[in-house]
Amino acid sequence: MTPEVQAKIEHLLKSNKIIVFMKGSKLMPQCGFSNNAVQLLNSLGVPYTTVDVLEDFDIRQGIKEYSNWPTIPQVYINGEFVGGSDILIELYQKGELQQLVEVALAS
Repeated sequence: MTPEVQAKIEHLLKSNKIIVFMKGSKLMPQCGFSNNAVQLLNSLGVPYTTVDVLEDFDIRQGIKEYSNWPTIPQVYINGEFVGGSDILIELYQKGELQQLVEVALAS
């Protein structure tokens, strides 16, 4: 990953409390896993930002290197990598996703 791509990713993470790197957008997810992530966050009624990795190949590859996680979507809360769709579902079912989001928005 180039220093420019890393700087861009870090800027996005610092500028958004909750951000999803996904295929498509929150209004038009382009894969089922991205849709799952969006639906979970929507159900919590919290503000979040999405980045469409299909529009930027450098970000698509760079975010995988940045997190050392091979798949998309990737959810970050307060700059910390939380996980992908399966992990989000698991956290949601345990009630932990709501707690993570509340802490992030309170800070």
